[in-house]
Amino acid sequence: MTAKRVAVLGSTGSIGTQTLDVAWRHPDKIQIVALAANHSVETVVEQAHEFRVRNVAFGDETMRDHAMLANVHEGVSVGFGQQGILDLVHSDDVDCVVNALVGAAGMRASYETLAAGKQLALANKESLVVAGDLIMPLAKQLDEAAGHPWALMPIDSEHGAIYQCLLGERHEEVAALWVTASGGPFRGRTRDQLSGMTAKEALAHPTWKMGPKITIDSSTLMNKGLEVIEAHHLFDMPYDRIKVVVQPQSAIHSMVEYSDGSVKAHLGTTDMRIPIQFALSYPDRWDAPVEPMDFTKLGKLEFYPVDEETFRCFALAKRAGATGGTLPCVMNAANEVAVAAFLADRCGYLDIDACVEHAMDAHEVQAVESLDQLAEIDAWARAVSREYLGVA
Repeated sequence: MTAKRVAVLGSTGSIGTQTLDVAWRHPDKIQIVALAANHSVETVVEQAHEFRVRNVAFGDETMRDHAMLANVHEGVSVGFGQQGILDLVHSDDVDCVVNALVGAAGMRASYETLAAGKQLALANKESLVVAGDLIMPLAKQLDEAAGHPWALMPIDSEHGAIYQCLLGERHEEVAALWVTASGGPFRGRTRDQLSGMTAKEALAHPTWKMGPKITIDSSTLMNKGLEVIEAHHLFDMPYDRIKVVVQPQSAIHSMVEYSDGSVKAHLGTTDMRIPIQFALSYPDRWDAPVEPMDFTKLGKLEFYPVDEETFRCFALAKRAGATGGTLPCVMNAANEVAVAAFLADRCGYLDIDACVEHAMDAHEVQAVESLDQLAEIDAWARAVSREYLGVA
């Protein structure tokens, strides 16, 4: 078996480092050939030495003069800016791109990966949330040419779970997709209680260890709204057949309900290396990267409805998805600005959903036509959101 040659975009983040751990455990199956990050030069250099990669890139152009780049081993190509990252995607040495870039910055990399005929292992939510109308047709074309689904593998506990529950089943017999949510650190709180929450409190996720942006999104339940939009695109499922349930133990990663009343649930340990590994190994299954779940110690499984009135980001994301067009782009951009401001202590917790709603209400929805169009709307939404919050 020839090792799959993998480029990891966002190699220094939570998903990126766990992807490298999976590769380290399976050196005969995965060869890391390229790494990209925004500005974590020291970490990328260390990773480049460990995996002996020949191509690295940094999204931040100012990293060109970083002293640590002198320590990259001989023969390594170093790129900068968005073009530097896209050059990795188009490299003939790459079979599969793991896109773990944070935010809208990863969207063009996803598009170019599929346009180049490469497999995309996707952990960047914004790619489908904002540009699903452009990206999914590319994936479907590649799947049709290959004669089986392989072009786009989700790196996500929920969508990876749904993907596995759908294997061998007929699409027309699916009654509903059930996306599970932990409920985040503020489950059960009221709007009044949320008003004074700090970034430190919001970052204390009860079950998952993730990066700061996605952890805040999990606390507001924006993350779950984004996942509903992703599920719509990934599985070609109408919004009225995508449901969300709070499952605090995070033992059930998602479920699929069928027309005969049967429900398939995907259960497992709360460790992202499991869905990462499946995305890279499919259709094979490799040895587990973590200890399997001990069901004798699980104790209980609880299920609750989502409190959409308290966690308004969830309702706003659903509204953006159902409306479609360019509204998800505006919603996503406003959320990124508001979350960044909240993490920098420049706005309150409830200002996040207020900012998102303000930008969405100010936008005149258009049909999605191109990545350039989405980039312009993204920039507009960020400017509107910064003005609303009073941040530079």
